[in-house]
Amino acid sequence: MKRAKTSKAWMKEHVNDFFVKQARKEGYRSRAAYKLLEITERDHILKSGMIVVDLGATPGSWSQVVSQKVGRQGKVIALDVLEMMPLPGVEFIQGDFTEEVALIELRKRLDGYHPDLIISDMAPNMSGIAISDQARSMYLAELALTFALEQLNYSGNFLVKVFQGRDFDQFLRDMRIGFKNVMIRKPKASRDRSNELYLLGLGKK
Repeated sequence: MKRAKTSKAWMKEHVNDFFVKQARKEGYRSRAAYKLLEITERDHILKSGMIVVDLGATPGSWSQVVSQKVGRQGKVIALDVLEMMPLPGVEFIQGDFTEEVALIELRKRLDGYHPDLIISDMAPNMSGIAISDQARSMYLAELALTFALEQLNYSGNFLVKVFQGRDFDQFLRDMRIGFKNVMIRKPKASRDRSNELYLLGLGKK
């Protein structure tokens, strides 16, 4: 009963959400588009002709933003464990980023090129057990960071979703080792009650 009330409250908030309405109006697949739009407008991380990898891409709103910004001269490779409806100018790989087979396919699609930007909005299926959810989300962030440090071109950039809590400080330190500058971002489209943050690493060392 309590869960049903919580679900109803969430649905009411979701339907009335400004960014949900805006996404429908502007044709984005989810409100998450506005998180990336705000960050790229502030930090200028997307430019025409860039090669970008989008991790945890489904339903595709970040890939929509990226493909618009990089244009036809750019290249966008998106990956998610869930299926994603096709998007113009976006190569999609359905695979589990925690498995080697997905990484092999990603490297194959890059065809020897190194991305200018890797973005990760990956999050595990939340269980409601805070310690477990935090550990699993940080594991995904760590995998994404390892991939970014291996694959990004020199001075490439990396944007990753993390959750405040245990292991956050260590992960921030690891980011600072790998990148010249690291910024913490909390876009307006991130709900106030959410402990999600985005870390932006500029200039791979």
